[in-house]
Amino acid sequence: MPDSGIEREVLDTTRKALFINLDDTIYGSFAEIGGGQEVARCFFQSGGASGTIARTISAYDMAFSDSLYGKTPGKRYVSEKRLMQMLGIEYKSLVDLLMEDRGPETRFFAFADTVTTLNYRKDNEAHGWMGVRFQLKPQGKPNEVVLHVRLLENDSLLQQKTLGMLGVNLIYACYYNYQYPNSFLKSLLESISEDRIEIDMIRMSGPELDYVDNKLLAVQLVKNGMTPVTMFDRHGHVQQPSDLLYKKNIMVLRGSFRPITYVGFDMLRNGFSLFKEEVGFDKKNTEVLCEMTLNNLMETGDFDERDFLDRVDILCGMGRTVMISNFREFYKLAGWFRRFRLKNIRMIIGALTFSNVLDDCYYTNLRGGIMEAFGKLFIENLRVYIYPGREKDDDEVVTTANMPVKEELRYLYRHLLENQFILDIPQCNEKHLPYFSHMVLKKIKSGDPGWETMVPRYVSAFIKSKNLFGYH
Repeated sequence: MPDSGIEREVLDTTRKALFINLDDTIYGSFAEIGGGQEVARCFFQSGGASGTIARTISAYDMAFSDSLYGKTPGKRYVSEKRLMQMLGIEYKSLVDLLMEDRGPETRFFAFADTVTTLNYRKDNEAHGWMGVRFQLKPQGKPNEVVLHVRLLENDSLLQQKTLGMLGVNLIYACYYNYQYPNSFLKSLLESISEDRIEIDMIRMSGPELDYVDNKLLAVQLVKNGMTPVTMFDRHGHVQQPSDLLYKKNIMVLRGSFRPITYVGFDMLRNGFSLFKEEVGFDKKNTEVLCEMTLNNLMETGDFDERDFLDRVDILCGMGRTVMISNFREFYKLAGWFRRFRLKNIRMIIGALTFSNVLDDCYYTNLRGGIMEAFGKLFIENLRVYIYPGREKDDDEVVTTANMPVKEELRYLYRHLLENQFILDIPQCNEKHLPYFSHMVLKKIKSGDPGWETMVPRYVSAFIKSKNLFGYH
């Protein structure tokens, strides 16, 4: 996806709205539910709104909303499904009424959002869906941009103001930044500080946007600091995290997966066997995640998005849901999971990696040190599955029974064991234990064919067919 690389003037929200109002080819409607009519208000206040606004509507009452847009499954009014209903009806109404009179000279758009802001008790999750369906050429087929946003401010009036600014930024970007997706993303938060909002999902589509790789766009959200996590379902489609995770049992394996080896495959398989035995299994209520963190990847200062997405494609091709985060520490990952009211969380961690997790030198940035870190990691419904580890073929296999632990931490470790916060995965294929991803990668780059015996056949075939990771 191209990026301009050109410095451009950053306009504030009022000037962006005025710029659109003064463009007599742009004309559309605004439908806003749950956060006031803040986006439309920005256009009214900037002046010249009659040149842009065909109508505004805010159907707060559920009966009115259903009469306009139809019923939504499970009465989920703050959902992507409801947003798409709103965009469809608003855009069709606009074109049906005005195409004959204005069509040859006008680029029509429909803006919609459905949001829940902070309630009086401040005990709900403030979030919403926002989107634009728009023409870039008069009488052309429409393009579409849809995003999900989390509102982080602790005041509903501030959240409404932020929504207004985001909506203006979105409409402006659709018309003036659509050629450069990464610039498009960054422009969404212009005049909005990162502590006010989080955009955790975005999708762009349409005749003029068909070049956009939405998976790459999702990774850019994390890289740009606009969200800590993005997710792909097993089909490789970008998904909003709460739609995939809410109130489910989850099992997660962190790794670089560059590429996934027989060890990673065995960790997933045997970890899941323990998971089913301990937690139970309901296909509709269970999610297995492969998680990668950008933090490790960026330690060298390099970031190859294509290489990264190749790994996503491999894992999704194996039927896995993939999660990309910017969490370096496991306890931060656990803290993020808490927001979804998950039933049970199980993390698979290799024994050699967990011995590092037990090292208090990694927690000097916390006032409570390792005790604070473990208090955040071992939340009420989280357990860690320990997969046996071995550095070399002739080394002893490391499990919870013989894991090296500092003398001053042995009582903490004993507490974790006796209260079953950490559990051994009882089965493993010892022959595969030393098959680390970095070893496979080194063999691929050096032309050593031995790497093919260290990864599943599907993975080796995928790598060779696409010449990945330096394979020739």
